[in-house]
Amino acid sequence: MKLDYLENINEYGENIMRLCDFDKLQAQKFRDIMQQTIIINKKQLDLSSVDFITARNCNLILRIADADEGITSADNKIFYCDMTIKGYEEMISLLEPFCIKETTGYKWLYDIDNLTDFLFSPGDSW
Repeated sequence: MKLDYLENINEYGENIMRLCDFDKLQAQKFRDIMQQTIIINKKQLDLSSVDFITARNCNLILRIADADEGITSADNKIFYCDMTIKGYEEMISLLEPFCIKETTGYKWLYDIDNLTDFLFSPGDSW
């Protein structure tokens, strides 16, 4: 599984934080780590600490917040995804199809008016 940041993907200046290049087993592991760390233990999840995720040009830390704000960064290297527990529960439910069978589809992991979207894609495309 790879993590990367794609900047200015369109004329609106939108960006993508992308988790890509994974199989069903890695999708299951990612779902389980999110469930255990964020939902059960109520702790933030630093993706650089996850052994099967290779960060290409950034790091992403998933934090629990009072409101769903999405992904932000001050330096375009370290990013923070601030979501409520409910927001992370919805995100985890979007991972389920990738945990059941190998697929070539993709999912946007939140629908927030934010300049950086969060893409979950077993390939490198959307």
